[in-house]
Amino acid sequence: MDLFELTRALVDIESVTDNEVIAGEFLFRHLSPLAAKYGGRVERLPVEAQRFNVFASWGRPLVTLSTHMDTVPPFFPSSEDEEFLWGRGSCDAKGIIAAMITAVEQLLVEGISDLALLFVVGEERNSAGARAAAKTPRGCSYLINGEPTENKLCVASKGALRIELTAKGRLAHSGYPELGSSAIHTLLDVLNDVRRLPLPEDSLLGKTTLNIGTISGGRAPNVVADEARAELMFRLVGDAAAVREAVHQTVAGRVEVREVLYMPVFHFSAFDGLPTTVVAFTTDVPALHETWGTPFLIGPGSIHVAHTAEERIAKRELRDAVPIYAGMVKQLLASHAEPSRKSQ
Repeated sequence: MDLFELTRALVDIESVTDNEVIAGEFLFRHLSPLAAKYGGRVERLPVEAQRFNVFASWGRPLVTLSTHMDTVPPFFPSSEDEEFLWGRGSCDAKGIIAAMITAVEQLLVEGISDLALLFVVGEERNSAGARAAAKTPRGCSYLINGEPTENKLCVASKGALRIELTAKGRLAHSGYPELGSSAIHTLLDVLNDVRRLPLPEDSLLGKTTLNIGTISGGRAPNVVADEARAELMFRLVGDAAAVREAVHQTVAGRVEVREVLYMPVFHFSAFDGLPTTVVAFTTDVPALHETWGTPFLIGPGSIHVAHTAEERIAKRELRDAVPIYAGMVKQLLASHAEPSRKSQ
């Protein structure tokens, strides 16, 4: 498959978080001949029941190219016009997977090894795949992580704090609401107060933001609700402690608070010759960097269309990403070899 064919084949596999197994098996099969031809190996790295990461390596994997195979819902298949490839995951992050594989193929043809590919599950929910991979490092010195940055090198990314609020009530007939206690009413009051919280700002990353992503609860229109819940996502620009404390003070015991995910703000290393950007999303990097090497974040596609009904990736950006990834790998391998030559 060429770059565009591989992207479309991946997009056409529904792999919403928790349902990545078919995408993982596709990548395992696709990479196996490449591993066999150039003396590498492909592995399924277990994460949890029916879920696994895919890791392919050639030589000592000093540089690893990595991104995720899961997507947000809803799934919709690929399509194509002269300028774009469309479909769920086209830019976040299946086009990136295809670009990374294509770059590795080109490097192997040139006789360059000591590199690897790591494709993980669960990035869109709780970084389950990255957390599992962090426990089984492979001796890498550098990690090139892929997310849609319009092929610009990210110098800083916001953190994330995902919180679930659960309100409890008492069932009653809706004709006699005074006999019950509505969990939905309680939750709405709490959410209204949380939305009014003053949130931290940063000169580089901008404002902390809040998104109320899901709300659910109740049993029927004629029943006073005994339970309701909401999922909140704060995009952090600094330490999470101040936000956590503000939420707990505002809630004041009216609902249960459960922290689902925390990823810190991350500042990346520089890389010569690439334009830079700052992003308002978080990635798997905070979960991986301590055991998978010095991280860099870059990839084709615009985050502004990721997670939308208009998700797409420009063919030009996708093509451009291949030599960017290949060039970064070469430069990192050369920089790693330089101290060894000097020590001789």
